[in-house]
Amino acid sequence: MNPLPLVAVAGSPNAGKSALFNALTGARQKVGNYPGVTVERHSGRLVLGDGRPAELIDLPGAYSLEPASPDEAVTRDVLLGAQKGERRPDALLIVLDASNLDNHLRFALQLIALELPTVVALNMVDLARRDGLELDARVLERKLGVPVIETVAVRRRGIAELQAALDAMIANPRPGLPVGDGGDLLHVQRRARDIAAAAVVSETPVRRWTHRLDSLLLHPVAGPVILAAIMFVMFQAVFAWSEAPVAWIESGMAALAEAAIATIPDVVLRSLVVDGLIAGVGAVVVFLPQILILFLFILMLEGTGYMVRAAFLMDKLMHGAGLSGRAFIPLLSSFACAVPGIMATRTIDDPKDRLTTILVAPLMTCSARLPVYTLIIAAFIPDRDVGPGIGLQGLVMFGLYIAGIAGALLAAYALRRGVMKGSGGGFMMELPKYQWPQFKDVLIGLWQRAAIFLKRAGTIILGTTVLLWALASFPQARPGESQVEASIAGKIANGIEVVVRPIGFNHDIALALLPAMAAREVAVSAIATVYSIDATDEEAASRTLAERLQGRWSLATALAFLAWFVFAPQCISTIAVTRRETNSWRWPLFMVSYLFVLAYIAAGATYWTAVALGL
Repeated sequence: MNPLPLVAVAGSPNAGKSALFNALTGARQKVGNYPGVTVERHSGRLVLGDGRPAELIDLPGAYSLEPASPDEAVTRDVLLGAQKGERRPDALLIVLDASNLDNHLRFALQLIALELPTVVALNMVDLARRDGLELDARVLERKLGVPVIETVAVRRRGIAELQAALDAMIANPRPGLPVGDGGDLLHVQRRARDIAAAAVVSETPVRRWTHRLDSLLLHPVAGPVILAAIMFVMFQAVFAWSEAPVAWIESGMAALAEAAIATIPDVVLRSLVVDGLIAGVGAVVVFLPQILILFLFILMLEGTGYMVRAAFLMDKLMHGAGLSGRAFIPLLSSFACAVPGIMATRTIDDPKDRLTTILVAPLMTCSARLPVYTLIIAAFIPDRDVGPGIGLQGLVMFGLYIAGIAGALLAAYALRRGVMKGSGGGFMMELPKYQWPQFKDVLIGLWQRAAIFLKRAGTIILGTTVLLWALASFPQARPGESQVEASIAGKIANGIEVVVRPIGFNHDIALALLPAMAAREVAVSAIATVYSIDATDEEAASRTLAERLQGRWSLATALAFLAWFVFAPQCISTIAVTRRETNSWRWPLFMVSYLFVLAYIAAGATYWTAVALGL
């Protein structure tokens, strides 16, 4: 008995392939797994016009016959007859998204080059027309050399015509016409773009502007320059736009400290409130405006559709460093926090690619570092312009972020040529339409980020600050003796100072490094608490933390401190999530060790270079 004709339904993700499969097979479906893998297998019966049955198999969505995931590997193996337990299809039904034709044609051209009997479903033509795009299916049919049927699967439009085309193909199977080398991806890309352009009857100015914008923003030279300029403006704004709200919060904290001094008679309790709670936690809360400005830019870029395009721009650079293109989104997430960034590496299928991305994610400058950077920059970098509209403080901030990115790429390069030997693969992703960000979505995103920041300030930072205050307040110092020097915290700092003194760090920094492992922002609250304890009540209430730093640190020490925080290991939460995602303590310990070494070398090199330059 001859087996039923087997027709494979193939296409890129989001083409409406499953909806079309459901429309053709109805309830006559089975779901299982492909042999040897966990990828789901959907198959169903199609009743032909003469009553004969045929089997349809809905292949996982793919962008290329060069797989970048287990799903894509299954699709390739089935189409080539290499999947264990599966016979090669007798024919192909290729599903294209009419509104994203040039991108989906890349894969379609590779499929047609397999020279199997083929029918193309030009799906979602209603959405393309709604967006102002009118296509000529007959031109597309002529260019591809296979039948092309317009469909709207979710409304069952064109299903009868498509079934008739499948009937004819199965009754008289003829291979698709060769359309060029399906293995040459550059040729396929160019050919897909030409065919898509030829099939366009008309399109609205909005769609034309989208193509023009992409030709500029994704240009191999202009694109990276524009991306760097956007980042530069973003960091300039972090300082320029936050100046007024930061001053308001500082004034509020000063008034709160004065009120506490005036109303709390008990010396110890007053010290806890003024030196611990207000000085410590307040020193971190004051940076909320700068964090919100940073995330305003990120949310706006995501909302406009630009962020995905930035991923494509970075893909080549990341591939050169040995990272997979799929690592961009996890690393981008790490600019907010390394914890979700590390968790996002689950989308990376290659184990070495994924582990490398996890190990370098902490080098992305997370929002927790922002209070440290802005404090030191505000205290030691002059607030002056170095060019038209270019502030020196914003320029330094931009340089710190670039240093983190460069450090991550260099670390990935070293890891991929050492313990993670191998090279990263490319990736493909749908480009979203350009659009104005939804005001409501931006506000919700900012509210969530503010809530997360304030929650950390009210829990981890508050708890660590109170503990540090207690350690720095007892035992009580003798008259004329520094309270911090005489305290338990001071004695602990003495031991740490021996190690960090060669890289320019003083006793106060040594004291702040240990609690900063709980959360990066705690470094700021720790320094604020220590300086507040040794200050008089009037000094604690009237002088900002930046003003106190200026008289106690040299510029060389300040620059070394910034260099340390570019590379230093992240918080305990990052270490814990690395342990969970790698299922081992080996890699978290390796990560902490190499980051500490990098931080020490960077801080030392910065300090001694600055000293040599007379800073």
